[in-house]
Amino acid sequence: MKNIKLEQKIGFDQIRQSIKDNCLSLGGEGFVDRMEFSSNYEKVLSLLNMTEELRQIFVTNQVFPSSNYFDMRIELERLRLLGTFISQPALFDLKSSLHTINECLNFFLKADAEKYPTLKALSKDIYVDKDILIRCDRLIDEKGLFFDNASEYLAIIRSNKRKKINEVDKRIQKILVLSKKEGWSGDDTEITIRNGRLVIPISSANKRKIKGFIHDESSSGQTSYIEPAEIVELNNEVRELELEEQREIVKILTEFTEFIRPQIDILKHAYYFLSQIDFIRAKAKYAMKIRAGRPIVENKTLINWYDARHPLLERTLEKNSKEIVPLRISLNEKSRILIISGPNAGGKSACLKTVGLLQYMLQCGLLVPMRETSEAGLFPSMFIDIGDEQSLENDLSTYSSHLLNMKKLCEGADDKTLFLIDELGTGTDPVIGGAIAESVLQHLNNKKAYGVVTTHYSNLKLLADKGEGIINGAMLFDQNNMKPLYRLSIGRPGSSFAFEIAQTIGLPKAIIDSAIDKIGSSYLDFEQQLQQMEVEKIGIKKKQQELSVQDELLSELILKYNKLSSDLDAERKAIIKQAKLEAKEILLNANKKVEYTISQIKEINAEKERTKEIRESFRQEQEGIDKDIRIIEQEEKKGKNKQKTPQPNKDIGVRVDFSPLAIGDIVKIGEDNNFAEVVSIRRNKVEVISSSIKMTIDKNSVVKVDKKAYLKQKAKTYSPTSSRFVSIIDELNDKRKDFKNQLDLRGERAEIAIEKVGTFIDQARLLGERELSILHGKGTGILKIAIREYLRTHSEVSSFKSAQVEFGGEGITLVTLY
Repeated sequence: MKNIKLEQKIGFDQIRQSIKDNCLSLGGEGFVDRMEFSSNYEKVLSLLNMTEELRQIFVTNQVFPSSNYFDMRIELERLRLLGTFISQPALFDLKSSLHTINECLNFFLKADAEKYPTLKALSKDIYVDKDILIRCDRLIDEKGLFFDNASEYLAIIRSNKRKKINEVDKRIQKILVLSKKEGWSGDDTEITIRNGRLVIPISSANKRKIKGFIHDESSSGQTSYIEPAEIVELNNEVRELELEEQREIVKILTEFTEFIRPQIDILKHAYYFLSQIDFIRAKAKYAMKIRAGRPIVENKTLINWYDARHPLLERTLEKNSKEIVPLRISLNEKSRILIISGPNAGGKSACLKTVGLLQYMLQCGLLVPMRETSEAGLFPSMFIDIGDEQSLENDLSTYSSHLLNMKKLCEGADDKTLFLIDELGTGTDPVIGGAIAESVLQHLNNKKAYGVVTTHYSNLKLLADKGEGIINGAMLFDQNNMKPLYRLSIGRPGSSFAFEIAQTIGLPKAIIDSAIDKIGSSYLDFEQQLQQMEVEKIGIKKKQQELSVQDELLSELILKYNKLSSDLDAERKAIIKQAKLEAKEILLNANKKVEYTISQIKEINAEKERTKEIRESFRQEQEGIDKDIRIIEQEEKKGKNKQKTPQPNKDIGVRVDFSPLAIGDIVKIGEDNNFAEVVSIRRNKVEVISSSIKMTIDKNSVVKVDKKAYLKQKAKTYSPTSSRFVSIIDELNDKRKDFKNQLDLRGERAEIAIEKVGTFIDQARLLGERELSILHGKGTGILKIAIREYLRTHSEVSSFKSAQVEFGGEGITLVTLY
């Protein structure tokens, strides 16, 4: 049910007004006013889906009606009475809005049912008689005026009226010319209108010169506005025609009203649909403004939100050129109640209100500003205790009002309740207030209720260690810069940092020192160390992520280097072999020429011994080349066999161990003498460490060696500080600077595009990139099909998919590598 006081406390009244401002009709505003909290899973999901579908329509820039959202239901209800007829302005609004309804229906009729199933179902039973639209278009134009041919008699009346008006214009123009000629009027005098009649301005001294009726005088009394007597009768005839025109228009409106009266119920149903669309449109527009989306909605009590943002706070910060810190929060069956502690003005209440506002928005069917992979459940009841509730009329103090709220909560709470309490237990003696607050939380925990509580009380911070269901959360504080970080860290309690804040605002040092002596330095040190540990934990986690990325990059780089080295060696041998073959061919050709020469020499009786010597020399040279070629071929064959199975007798510095690979073993990486220790094994991958550098590589890329022998010859192991290692890192950094994870292939031929994709993937693997984007456009789809067929067979590709519609849809393929 709608709770006005609760909505004001969490700021939902401002959200409601913002959505109302986006409405185009009173009907849409009525839906906003009736919008209320619901725990019905099917209803909430349907409302969210409708808004998300219309948001997608706007995001993809599709043409959707954006004007003439008039709600004609009140006017249609009035027309039920016999003798009533629709007014001309109302007929114009009816025509415009019926066209809007028809455009909406046509849009959803042509739309893909898989893209907009909820909206398509909403428009399924809506009907507008085309004859009504045709009749409206025939009666009235785009400016709201009746066409001359709206009826035969109206056309005759307007034709006669135009003739009379033309005759009046001619007569009065002649009189004006005469008046100027006689000097009764100035040369620049023009015909004007007074009391709906055409009149001539004449100097008051000459007003008797023209017979007629004086309709007005100037403020100075020097000019009189006269309607000549000879056109009075013509003007009267024009007026009679105007009255006759109005009577004919009323007749047309009456006939039209009688035509639509039997269909009023059908039309009202159509206008109810139009108001709904206006309401959904307003919600979608507001969702786009606050960058909201649809999370994963579960039919259970659950909060698992990522990057949640308070829309009102974010808008305020943006006005001051500041950024909001997103909220990460999780409440589940094992951790139902979150106790948030931390410094004043550190964001505790903001976290509380963010949870309350976004949960309320969600259960009112509104998209919420959080990551769309977030999980959100539904709570049948919500309880909020924020702010001062003291009442002079009811003789309630602040603490009394809080206790009354706690009484209501404890009586009505169950395992489907979400409660949000700001500064639980304050307003009375801290010891007593803390004890009551602790008992209240234990009672709510026993009832399996869900909730978020902010506090400064130490006894509440210790509750998390006394049993399941309650967890601590801290608003982090930067002690070095003495400012809050506005970031929630779940798992540990936070410090209030009262002394640090007091020092920052300039409280005298003597007073602060005295307070520290009273509370004890051990308590202060514990608070500071606890908070500092959380800040340092975040820094360490960030550094670990960076190191992990570097390990992956180094592993990929080493494998790439070894492959390139092997390919280069094979290419060198192939070149030498080809050169030998070419040399052999040259000698064969030369041998033919020698034989020819010898035959010529025989003809002239040359010496036989000299001929034998020449022939033997060529034969020996040819045998030497053949021997070199056989040696190269044998080396290539041995190299291939070595790649398939490691040879136990090969001299790699230490003996090879053929037992199964286990954590702690020493392995050799690649062809060079690079050794590392195995720290983990995952399927076909192993994680190794060498000289404090971790890397993840393929299991087939390492050879297990005898650990004892390795330790004896450790001096021969690979050193990551060598110049070659440093140059590899420099090369990696240079390549990372220029690498872009999107490849534009628009306009390329399929075979060229596939070649570029292969190179693109190789570069990405070398640099450790996992997420890639290939822009191929939509077009005929041939290029997209060719690229995806290639990706489907590529050994390095884990998966691929189309981008979201708002980011390119079928024109972009997103690729994930192993």
